[in-house]
Amino acid sequence: MEHITLLLAIVVVTALVFDFTNGFHDTANAMATTISTGALKPKTAVAMSAVLNLIGAFLSVEVAKTISGGIVNENGLRTEVIFAALVGAILWNLLTWLVGLPSSSSHALFGGLIGAAVMSAGWSSINGGTVVTKVLLPAIAAPLVAGLAAMLATRLTYRINRNVTDENQLKSTAKGYRAGQIASAGLVSLAHGTNDAQKTMGIITLALVTGGVLAPGSNPPMWVIVSAGVAIALGTYLGGWRIIRTMGSGLTDLKPPQGFAAQTSAATVILASSHLGFSLSTTQSCSGAVMGAGLGRKGGVVRWSTATRMFVAWGLTLPAAGLVGAGAEFLTKQGPWGITTTAILLVGGSFAIWVASRRQPVDHTNVNDTEDTADEPQGVVTTAMAAVAVPPIGAPASDLSTTIPAPASAPDDTTRPAATV
Repeated sequence: MEHITLLLAIVVVTALVFDFTNGFHDTANAMATTISTGALKPKTAVAMSAVLNLIGAFLSVEVAKTISGGIVNENGLRTEVIFAALVGAILWNLLTWLVGLPSSSSHALFGGLIGAAVMSAGWSSINGGTVVTKVLLPAIAAPLVAGLAAMLATRLTYRINRNVTDENQLKSTAKGYRAGQIASAGLVSLAHGTNDAQKTMGIITLALVTGGVLAPGSNPPMWVIVSAGVAIALGTYLGGWRIIRTMGSGLTDLKPPQGFAAQTSAATVILASSHLGFSLSTTQSCSGAVMGAGLGRKGGVVRWSTATRMFVAWGLTLPAAGLVGAGAEFLTKQGPWGITTTAILLVGGSFAIWVASRRQPVDHTNVNDTEDTADEPQGVVTTAMAAVAVPPIGAPASDLSTTIPAPASAPDDTTRPAATV
């Protein structure tokens, strides 16, 4: 570490700040359903998630290697590019947190990195094959696979327990699902630390390679692993309560069996991808699993207006973070004054977003309040079904009367009786 320059030190600190925002932005992935169903108290849930995030950071470095040596070409890459990429990722994370949308911290990081690299060295600096196979395709497949698995698991769970009618058995079953939900939430937290903490490890390792501290292709040093794990754990403990509210009750209303099915499905997808080195979005996996669990319960409704806003945020993440990263890189190319200006804009933008969040604060005391989503439209299918519902049968109200005129009889029709109502 004795060869680290001031600029490189600034990049490392900025990367850890991103890791911190990643932690509180993605706490909802592990704990939203556990909190919304009452399986754990909010503060207990985020504390457990933080500890397991820290442990998960030490389990693998495959994703870190994908980022540090796969997405962009290391040769000729400037350290300033990494700083610009992190600026784009941090600002997008904070903006989506402000509006309570569970967008992908991973894609924000990739978008910022791609935009900054293209501004610095052109499109030839991007490994397109790696971006497609290990970023874009998993981004499409992960929520679909997790959602389908959660839907099938939810339906199977309710089918197995459809004949349970005894009240004591129902209470015992509910307790069992809550316990299972806590265990599965811990598994998601472990998987989140394994996958997401590695992204920051990869970025710091890439910065160290561009600064000449490490050779290309090196694994993250131990101090990088420890610092990244601690940063994401601290962010997780802070709790991204706005996104927890959206994930826990904004998308659908979950029961303990659904929460258990959603978290188990998401954890399986995330851990499998980490083992394969796929840097997928844990947010998209968990969101897809929550929607699948909502559809899996008979009578369950997914709030598609909220889901649509979330899908739009997913689609905008890569290009939006990329544009900010490219703009930041344009400034850093101007020299020291450009780097200083970029840092000032990052701090100022972050502070402005924090001030805006104080107007309607969300914390552990009101995270389960659902007034923001109570009046949300039910969706086209639900509305259409309500419109064609058979009206209730009963005696007409006493104060209503109607007269239906009889059709006029033809002059020569003497056999038609008079119509009466």
